[in-house]
Amino acid sequence: MSLSKRNAILIGIAAVSGAVAAMTAISYAVTRLMLSFAIDRKDPPQFEKRRNAFAGSDELKKIFADQMENAEKLKSLPSEEIAIEGFDGTRLVGHYFRTEGAKRTVIAFHGWRSAWYRDFAMVYDFWFKNECSVLFVEQRGQKGSSGDYMGFGLLERFDCQSWVNYLTAREDTVTPLYLAGISMGASTVLMASGLNLPDCVHGILADCGFTSPYAIWKYVTEKNLHLPFTGFRAMVANDICRRKLNNSDSRYSCEDALKCCRVPVLFVHGAADKFVPVTMTYKNYLACASEKRLVIVPGADHGMSYLVERDRYEKEVLAFFADCDDRAPAPVPVVEEETPDEAPSVPETPPVEPAPEGKPKRRAKKKKNAPAPEGENA
Repeated sequence: MSLSKRNAILIGIAAVSGAVAAMTAISYAVTRLMLSFAIDRKDPPQFEKRRNAFAGSDELKKIFADQMENAEKLKSLPSEEIAIEGFDGTRLVGHYFRTEGAKRTVIAFHGWRSAWYRDFAMVYDFWFKNECSVLFVEQRGQKGSSGDYMGFGLLERFDCQSWVNYLTAREDTVTPLYLAGISMGASTVLMASGLNLPDCVHGILADCGFTSPYAIWKYVTEKNLHLPFTGFRAMVANDICRRKLNNSDSRYSCEDALKCCRVPVLFVHGAADKFVPVTMTYKNYLACASEKRLVIVPGADHGMSYLVERDRYEKEVLAFFADCDDRAPAPVPVVEEETPDEAPSVPETPPVEPAPEGKPKRRAKKKKNAPAPEGENA
């Protein structure tokens, strides 16, 4: 081979290698930016303005206006502000509304980059009028609670357990307890179902929750940003998640937790949800080992089920309370390895999406200097 030809080949190899390295660096930078947007405490610039722009139609603008008005009313009502310490020392804040003559207590968890008074602005009055005391939690990494990152349920599930333990230790707490959440808050309470919850927890209400951090990041990246979320990008995302969230595994899911669930669960999801696909609730429903109910609201977008079919929503929740208030605790279920063959009996169920590519799900490894909280099932 002539010297000139060999030099040309070497130059070509160097150019290709440089291009691959550049593409890898860009992919890493983009993935890191996406994960920062997802889990870092600080809101990205213009986020609130973009949130308001989501309203779109005049009808939705009116709904959001009513929501903001109700949010201010809820925030102004007298309540007991509570601060506790989470499993890792994070300061967690809650707002406790005790209702006279209450028959039960609801612990409510809001969603991603939101607030307790915003996400529950429309439903709080329904709870108060139906004999519920309510503890509205401020999720870690948001608003009044401490923490540098949002854990997408991976960390918040242990916070949920801490709040349950706090209320059960109070002499004035009205039991039974119910765990309620919307969006990321729903995934929080579903993941908490896999922990050793006390018998006074009689039910879980989960509205439009996702299956896992990995699954929702993959969905948003591919469907909304039109970027692949497999291979290198998925590996980088999981690595960043592990480092920032103290060795948590982004592939741990509500499905993993629900296989061990012994608490009745009411699943709710809007069929027109464009942020968290309704198929994720179908998957969570199928995985749930305990008594379960499923409410799918046609035409409802993300977190809008109560507004679209309020009467039906309230009827389902009241029936759930009536059936679960005096229920005896269920035995610990035997975990099945295979997914149930039968789909939930709901009309027009869309096909279940294939499992995410990559390595199979596994539980997070525990650091010697940061053991997992007590009560997590093996």
